Amino acid sequence: MTDTTENASRTLTMRDFFREENGEVVPVDEKVLIDFKDGDIVEGEVVRIDKEEVLVDIGYKSEGLVPSNELSIRKGADPHEIVELGQHLEALVLQKEDADGRLILSAKRAAFEKAWNRIEEAHNEQRTVEGPVIEVVKGGLIIDIGLRGFLPASLVDIRRVRNLESFMGQRLECKVIELNRSRNNVVLSRRAVLEEERKEERDRILTDLEEGNIVKGTVSNLVDFGAFVDLNGIDGLIHISELSWNHVDHPSEVVEVNEEVEVKVLEVDRDRERISLGLKQTRKDPWQEIVERVEIGESIHGRVTKLVSFGAFVEVAEGVEGLIHISELADHHVETPDEIVRSGDEVDARIIDVDAKRRRLSLSLRPKKEEREASSEGGEREERPRREPREDRPRGERSRDRGDRSGDRQRETGGGDRGGDRQREGGLRTGAFDKLSDLDLGRE
Repeated sequence: MTDTTENASRTLTMRDFFREENGEVVPVDEKVLIDFKDGDIVEGEVVRIDKEEVLVDIGYKSEGLVPSNELSIRKGADPHEIVELGQHLEALVLQKEDADGRLILSAKRAAFEKAWNRIEEAHNEQRTVEGPVIEVVKGGLIIDIGLRGFLPASLVDIRRVRNLESFMGQRLECKVIELNRSRNNVVLSRRAVLEEERKEERDRILTDLEEGNIVKGTVSNLVDFGAFVDLNGIDGLIHISELSWNHVDHPSEVVEVNEEVEVKVLEVDRDRERISLGLKQTRKDPWQEIVERVEIGESIHGRVTKLVSFGAFVEVAEGVEGLIHISELADHHVETPDEIVRSGDEVDARIIDVDAKRRRLSLSLRPKKEEREASSEGGEREERPRREPREDRPRGERSRDRGDRSGDRQRETGGGDRGGDRQREGGLRTGAFDKLSDLDLGRE
């Protein structure tokens, strides 16, 4: 009884089914040969590993041959790194017998078939798949999930990743977002997994944030209209107008990506999950400093930054400009601001008005009333400041200059009131000649 039990429980080996005849392995009984056809998946034991191929014993009359390029989805992989002797391996039958009578197998296609069914189920059930990054290609990564899954660069992380090489060898968890069996194409998204993980944190942040809060974050991206800041799970936007008290042409003038900043929450739109932030609100307002420091009537030093038809702008502090209206540029009539000042000039102007609500500072270069009266009582008038003549002066101004010179010549030749009387007696008034002197008759 004991011997019978031992014989019944003995593990069967290949020798129970095959024997060697004349140097060849033949079945003890032809009936024991497995029955399969092209396209079937079979399983066997790795019995030899070469650089170009791997031999697998599947219980057939000859070993199955797996070419190295059919062993794995990894291109150029060394067979010794993929399998080892004695390992059980599943393979798909490509040809039961080729021209040389060999059984040709493919391990990677067997893995693909099994993986495809698993991936299809994961896609339908919204589950994730996982695998190592095996290749960096143009536009993304290739992940081994039993087949070559493509992970686009834009879906690797929540933000754009600049160095994809850093992910080589890492195991990534992704969602399947696209399947195409005819092209054996699988598109993955790691970003979808990360966003789902952060959704709970994002909801908490949106609930806790209140307008007026001062929070810390990291600049995640720069665009023409502002900067995005990561608030530990959700992005807020600093509009370009809220970056600085000074004029900003591009956000890169103020902040850079990965910079940690302290910002003020300006608005929270929970329905659209949008957060508006301000950076300048956490920094000292230069305008407020000016308002607190100066008084009307005081003199303040500045630099002319821009000339316009109605006056000149003067920068009196970083980010703070005042306006000298054209009527306040001099104590006499001024046609254009460049008669008195030019861009870049350093001036000492008098403060004549401070409008804190509208953030406007009015300046003047005219002397104070007391100074003008003192000058008048002294019988002396300050010489009118003039700029060097400009070639592009309007024709009307050149005509007036000629009119002034004509009047000077008239006085030099003795033409005074009597000349005017003679003109009136002749039927023409003096004013008529004054008008004529304003005309440009082409004379120099």
